[in-house]
Amino acid sequence: MPVISMFYGIIISLYFFDNRQHNTPHLHAKYQGEEAVISIPDGRLITGHLKSNKMKLVQAWIEIHQEELMANWELAIDGQDVFKIDPLR
Repeated sequence: MPVISMFYGIIISLYFFDNRQHNTPHLHAKYQGEEAVISIPDGRLITGHLKSNKMKLVQAWIEIHQEELMANWELAIDGQDVFKIDPLR
């Protein structure tokens, strides 16, 4: 599971070939033992949990980097290497 970004203690990852479990493009966000699966197109929580302030940060980051995230999603589901995306600043 490649880490594509880290900010404010949040680790953002994409799994290779992860379109079988969740059909929508999504990422995995981890923070202090919590993990959430979040939709890339709309920032919606698919499963899991993050503290609300961290969830808002991830959703803002998704909105800013949506095109890059979708490009990474396409690479990941094809089993190709994904690229790093700038953190939220």
